[in-house]
Amino acid sequence: MLDQLKALETSFEEALGNVETEAQLADIKARFLGKKGELGGMMKSLGQASPEERKTLGQAVNVTKGRMATRLEEVRSSLERKLIDQKLEKDWTDITLRSSLKHSGVKEAGLHPVTIVQRELEDIFLSMGFDILDGPHIEDDFHNFTALNIPETHPARDMQDTFWFKDMNHLLRTHTSTIQVRGMEEKKTPPFKFVGPGKVFRCEATDASHEAVFHQMEGMLIGKNITVAHLIYFEKTLLSQIFKRDVEIRLRPGFFPFVEPGFELDIQCLICGGKGCKVCKQVGWVELLPCGMTHPNVLRHGGIDPEEYNGFAFGLGLDRLVMMRYGIDDIRHLHGGHLDFSRQFAK
Repeated sequence: MLDQLKALETSFEEALGNVETEAQLADIKARFLGKKGELGGMMKSLGQASPEERKTLGQAVNVTKGRMATRLEEVRSSLERKLIDQKLEKDWTDITLRSSLKHSGVKEAGLHPVTIVQRELEDIFLSMGFDILDGPHIEDDFHNFTALNIPETHPARDMQDTFWFKDMNHLLRTHTSTIQVRGMEEKKTPPFKFVGPGKVFRCEATDASHEAVFHQMEGMLIGKNITVAHLIYFEKTLLSQIFKRDVEIRLRPGFFPFVEPGFELDIQCLICGGKGCKVCKQVGWVELLPCGMTHPNVLRHGGIDPEEYNGFAFGLGLDRLVMMRYGIDDIRHLHGGHLDFSRQFAK
């Protein structure tokens, strides 16, 4: 019987060598391992053997059955990969070629308007000598608050409705100012200048100009003898580059714990031309760029001596900037996930 088992396994391997479809593989499984299959017939014949032979032959049959089952799965996996490769080769489309898209019926891909504006801004900042930095979405209390001159008892923590984790030490960052702290820790010795774009999260009600998840781009310039005049010149230059034209702005005092003095830079609403609409809340102006001279405590937390160095920091509301750029009257359009909306801006 051992010779029969060996011959059966050889016949099994020969059959597997000719398999091209899953149906053929199923037939082979039924032929050799099915209830009425050839191996099953051998197992039934064990009843005619002596007890000692039955033990030895039974073990040999089980080992052979296990090897055959393993080979079936190997061939099945190989066959599946082969069929997938054939399908991919047949249906393959190079989505980077416009002609391929045209003939395949696949719509051409494009960038989201926020991504378009962010990349343009990054190019502008790079041309001005800034580095582009990144930071984590999940932050710790120190980088999001303490290092930005916002201690535990500071009312500014109540001003930002924060998504806290259970340990009450980690949170979804409420601003990209955290990148400023990490940037100072990384750079250490001024002078340096960098921006950090990214998503931020605040637990607040949504309307035409507010969302719980939105985008910011915050930056910092640290050196020696930096003044408010440098800050104003920088902002005017930046906005003229963004909008490709002069825009009317106003600078008014504003409170931010991480700058002193602090300012709010508003631009005349480009949706209504200053007449008043739901985006500007009928006042004709849109808050766009909070800014100010970096607070000495923030410099200290970043490992920089405020007696020797100073500078300014600023924060751009990317989503609002996109709205002004394209005349979008509701911020929720940017986060709705509607492809028909996003395709209008694809390049």
